[in-house]
Amino acid sequence: MAKQALAHDFKCKSHFTITPGSEQIHATIERDSYAQILRNVGGIVLANACGPCIGRWDTKDIKKGKKYTIVTSYNRNFTGCNDANPETHVFVTSPEIVTALAIVGILKFNPETNYLMGKDRKKFKLEALDADDFPQEEFDPGQDPYQHPPQDSSGQHVDVSPTSQRLQLLEAFDKWDSKDLEDPQILIKVKGKCTTDHISAAGPWLKFCGHLDNISNNLLTGAINIENSQANSVCSANIENTQEFGPVPDTARYYKKHGIRWVVIGDENSSREHAVLEPPHLWGQAIITKSFARIHKTNPKKQGLLPLTFADPGDYNKVHPVDKLTIQGLKDFAPDKPLKCIIKHPNGTQETILLNHTFNEMRIKWFCAGSALNRMKELQQ
Repeated sequence: MAKQALAHDFKCKSHFTITPGSEQIHATIERDSYAQILRNVGGIVLANACGPCIGRWDTKDIKKGKKYTIVTSYNRNFTGCNDANPETHVFVTSPEIVTALAIVGILKFNPETNYLMGKDRKKFKLEALDADDFPQEEFDPGQDPYQHPPQDSSGQHVDVSPTSQRLQLLEAFDKWDSKDLEDPQILIKVKGKCTTDHISAAGPWLKFCGHLDNISNNLLTGAINIENSQANSVCSANIENTQEFGPVPDTARYYKKHGIRWVVIGDENSSREHAVLEPPHLWGQAIITKSFARIHKTNPKKQGLLPLTFADPGDYNKVHPVDKLTIQGLKDFAPDKPLKCIIKHPNGTQETILLNHTFNEMRIKWFCAGSALNRMKELQQ
């Protein structure tokens, strides 16, 4: 379709961005001239990343809060997706329709019936042509940027400015203290499905992806608190017997400052990597939910965090934000063996429920060490 438009000297009337999904795809479309054809019609080929689908779309000509539309062939269209603007309408369709609409710049354009007028003053229609499913040659693997670490890293040192707001050297998370989890505070009980951007918002926050303490200020800021059906608002009554509500990250920092471990009660969850670095950094110990997305079930384990599910999903309703929990069985932590959770209500009553996990022997060692990275260092010593 881009070639058809170019044949009539017709170029994109709307912003048109192309994001290769990998270095292999990027190298292949550059080699086979697809990238240049799309540039010639007015497109911009971005870096290999999922940037536009996690709020990194830079719309300098649209003020935040203004309504406008993005049409994308990405697989996500929830609020705030693409450009971190809650007023943006995001529609998902095929790459062909995206290309046609970008060329024409009008949403009501129907490429099957509507004609265009080229600079050559000739009417033409964008024909739907068959395309190759695979490149005619093998995929081009592109560049391999991986650098092997030195065999002896004892003399290696990385200098990072202590005042940098973008970079921060990681510090090892604490090892498990060989005890059951006694009375951790409930930071928040989440209401409803909790997606990636509820748990760790992207968009402008990603400038802090190399600074764990700064990006931790977005911890669960999009999660809906069951106490008040609001986002980023948890009751400090759980701290100082007041009825004030405040931001989730601030509350987590208060707990950390005062040596209080905490857990999250979730509904249905999924997440990206930073979301599971933030809780252990702010002294979180466990995420207890009805279910996890597969990738999120693995990521917390790598950081020494306990992703647990209610053996009976109905037990989610037994836990209240003001309760205290005790998670028992960690001293005998083993694959396929549920953990016991004692719910302690403020009126003095207690209930006992079971929590399932999917840890294997190797991942249990990650937990004991405080993270997979800590475990790797243990093995090197």
